[in-house]
Amino acid sequence: MKPNKTLSQLGMAMRAGKLITGDEIVLKAVRAKKVYLVIIANDASDNTKKKFRDKCSTYGIQLAEAFDREQLGKAIGKSERVVLAVTDMHFGKMIRSNLSQNTGVDPIEQQTGEQRQ
Repeated sequence: MKPNKTLSQLGMAMRAGKLITGDEIVLKAVRAKKVYLVIIANDASDNTKKKFRDKCSTYGIQLAEAFDREQLGKAIGKSERVVLAVTDMHFGKMIRSNLSQNTGVDPIEQQTGEQRQ
C-alpha cells in the first residue's frame, strides 16, 4: 500500500519540531493562537470533537477531521493520537492543501479570524 502523502508530511513536521500532540497541550496552544492547523481523528469521541471544534472556531484556528487515531500516531512515530496541532504556517498550508485533495477526509472548516504567520 502506498503511504499517504499527508501522513508523511505530518511525520516531517513532527521531526522538524513543528507539531504538538495531546489534548491539554493543543488546547493551551490554541488559546495562545500558536497553532496554524488542528487535526482531530475521525474516531475521537463526540465530546472531544465538539471541544476542539468550539475552541478552534472561537480562536480562528483551522480544524480538520482526518484519519483515525492509530494512523495519526503511526505517522508521527508515537502511540495512538487523537489530536495533533501544526505550529508552523508553511507546514500547515502544505498539510491543509493535501488534506483537501484526499477523499475520505472531512473538509477543513474555514474559520474566520486573522491568519498566523
